[in-house]
Amino acid sequence: MCLAVPGKVLSVSGADDLSRSGRVEFGGIVRSISLAYVPEVAPGDYVLVHAGFAITSLDEAEAARTLAYLEELEEPAPEDAAGETED
Repeated sequence: MCLAVPGKVLSVSGADDLSRSGRVEFGGIVRSISLAYVPEVAPGDYVLVHAGFAITSLDEAEAARTLAYLEELEEPAPEDAAGETED
């Protein structure tokens, strides 16, 4: 299974489409990401990132929904009456 995570583009550098990179923020963590596949993005845009590459752009609302869903996955499962976790 592959996982792509949304992030906000803070800055863009690189003269041509293949060498473009950007500083992208993921919940307070900033990483340098290749923007070769999304030459249209600019600072302030949101991108979906997999393995160091932005693979598509998305709007802020979709990025927020995806991040909220990922946060739900991090929460521990509720315990049932017997003290066992749900599957």
